[in-house]
Amino acid sequence: MNDKQFRRKTPDELLESIQKIKKGRLKIIIGTVSGSGKTYHMLQEGNVLKERGIDVVIGLISETDRKKTIDQIRSLEKIPTINWIEKGLIKQDLDLDAIIARNPEVVLIDALAHQNRTGAMFPTRLDDINYLISKNISIITTLNIFEIKEVYDKAEKLTGGKVISNLFVPEETLALADEVKLLDVTPEVILQRSKEDFYIEEKNKNINPYQFFHKSNLAVLRELALRFIASEVNDELDEYREKHGIIGPSGASEKILVTVQYHWNGSILVRRGQQISKRLGGDLHVVCFRPPNNKLTNDELTFKRSIIKLVEKVGGIFEELSLNSHSIASEIIKYAISRNVTSIVLGQSKRTRWEEIVNGSIINKILRKTQNIDVFIVADRAEKDGERVLPTKQVNKEIVDPYRRLSQQELVHEIHKIKRGSLKVYIGAAPGVGKTYTMLREGNELKKKGIDIVIGLLETHGRKDTQDIVGDLEIVPRKVIPYKETTLEEMDTESIIQRNPEVVLIDELAHTNVPASKFNKRYKDVEEILEAGISVISTMNIQHVESLIDSVEQITGIRVRETVPDQILRDANEIELIDISPKALRQRMREGRIYASIKIEQSLNHFFKTGNLIALRELALREVADDVDERLEAWERDLTLRGPWRQEEVIFVCVNLKSNSERLIRRGFRIAYRLKAKLYVAYVKEHDKLSGDEMFLLKKIKELTERLGGSFEMYETTNRRHIFIELVKNIREKKTTHVIMGQSARTRWEEIKTGSIVQKLLRELRYLDVLVVADIK
Repeated sequence: MNDKQFRRKTPDELLESIQKIKKGRLKIIIGTVSGSGKTYHMLQEGNVLKERGIDVVIGLISETDRKKTIDQIRSLEKIPTINWIEKGLIKQDLDLDAIIARNPEVVLIDALAHQNRTGAMFPTRLDDINYLISKNISIITTLNIFEIKEVYDKAEKLTGGKVISNLFVPEETLALADEVKLLDVTPEVILQRSKEDFYIEEKNKNINPYQFFHKSNLAVLRELALRFIASEVNDELDEYREKHGIIGPSGASEKILVTVQYHWNGSILVRRGQQISKRLGGDLHVVCFRPPNNKLTNDELTFKRSIIKLVEKVGGIFEELSLNSHSIASEIIKYAISRNVTSIVLGQSKRTRWEEIVNGSIINKILRKTQNIDVFIVADRAEKDGERVLPTKQVNKEIVDPYRRLSQQELVHEIHKIKRGSLKVYIGAAPGVGKTYTMLREGNELKKKGIDIVIGLLETHGRKDTQDIVGDLEIVPRKVIPYKETTLEEMDTESIIQRNPEVVLIDELAHTNVPASKFNKRYKDVEEILEAGISVISTMNIQHVESLIDSVEQITGIRVRETVPDQILRDANEIELIDISPKALRQRMREGRIYASIKIEQSLNHFFKTGNLIALRELALREVADDVDERLEAWERDLTLRGPWRQEEVIFVCVNLKSNSERLIRRGFRIAYRLKAKLYVAYVKEHDKLSGDEMFLLKKIKELTERLGGSFEMYETTNRRHIFIELVKNIREKKTTHVIMGQSARTRWEEIKTGSIVQKLLRELRYLDVLVVADIK
């Protein structure tokens, strides 16, 4: 039982609670660049609030001639601004006195990153907003992602200085907001808007649009935005889980060696090796050592073909070599030394404790007989929670001579690609985020431009807002399918193809069709429509991505049955995320804007629990960021960001008071940085009093950990044999996914007599990835 709910609050706690009640809320709408739609969405939300009886006014909007934005102002009251001139340009400041005198419930304020005029009440617009919030006035404001200094520094480097801005907000600004919403807009949409002169303003001197609005630069900013917000969401998730007591599970010269056998887990090892080499910027070598004259079984031949095909796909080098000695470790060592390998990727050992005593540990043999070669032991997740592997991508593309005439087969293929319709998919973290609404809004905009567009399948779920925005869009009637003694309805794919519009809107891509349909899955219908030369705009939730179902089940406890193959999304021309905070989504649920009233409480207490929504939001942000990275790699490989390969990585580094501890910490930091992971460094003290030298080293490793942004923890035990127990307990409590440790300092005899902590951890934590870092020799 939680006794906090019964404990009387202290006077300070009461005062803090009262002050929170008297403060307004802050919502920040973030976009990648000007033209992302921030002002439009801010005004749109203001109108929605006004329709609900909320007193909303416009405090300030940037000057614009964009018709869509102007139309959104409608009847919203505008508070006059204070205009001033700087270097011949007209600037706008908030009239705080006028806003306070008017005292609205909500004020819409554009351009959060703004420096006020000399002599103003406060130096920045952020200060103005904090002042208004203290007066119990809520604020909705806008911000470009590069106006956060941390993001700007990365963007400037990745784009070669194409991002130019001298207006920033502090990095902790987002943490102060009650809600942060990211407007995810694809580079294609931004570029199309620029051609239509939606937003290029001559007076905007922060960006040179003709220099900056390049497809790859926009993609870099988009990925930075997705990953930055994902990291913010991750912090939110950590806080939530801690609050609720939820626990549970260098460089360019790197060469990664993966050793495989022709077995079902061979592909898993290759994919993990590819992921490691990609993040470390290294080459990938895959080797299978086989006894000579040992004929392969049919199953082994099948696995061999699969592994070779996969290695070729990910740009690695595959070799099959004869095992010329009785020691597989010796063969691995000889190969690794000859190829200057820096890391060896192995599967979990199948040897028992007794077999390791008799024959020795392959890992320790490798570490003892090589110099500076780390060993990465891949987690055995098959029994625990399955395996999540990101899509692979061919790195080395064949250079095609532009003067070479296409063959007939190549010509047919290229013509097919030209004739095929394009696919755009709106993705959300959960039902109710606004995917269908956004799809319909885009449909209406396309129709206004003269595009022949129809609705092929729409699921409004009784939501009035969704039904209202259908407007005069043509709807293709559903097909009636007789089934047993009843009739069922499904999308009429044949009628859509016969109607032959330019674009069709199709809701719920992951839907399973009714029995007796031509296809069992809706995405197959979509494929047929695309093949007919009709473009499709569709919707789906992140939990329906096929390769993510294990992660989703771990987050929500629900095994998703309706899925869409990853390849469908990889082949899509555009993927766009509809982002919303968990708090706002749960509020929509309470208001009956997602499900019928009878389902509200059940949904809020199950799938729509705050913890689930936070984790799913992070998963969606990271997955779309990975997709952006894959597409960016196809355009300009040098601009790609190497992000995490799973939804939430936690690195746990085990150290002792030895000379190699700082190297372990630095190694852990490099990996954590590349994976955008949380870093823990742990030391177990097993004797009463530390010597002067030990105290000095303890202080050094603690300071190094904190400088690198990690968390240092020290545990204590009175029994040396309990070091292993303390480590395992805390590794599990931290939800660790990746353990880093140094090689065992014990001799072969000592390992036989007392065992090795490394070997004990490998046996106990088979479901975790473990990196054993070699000593410097």
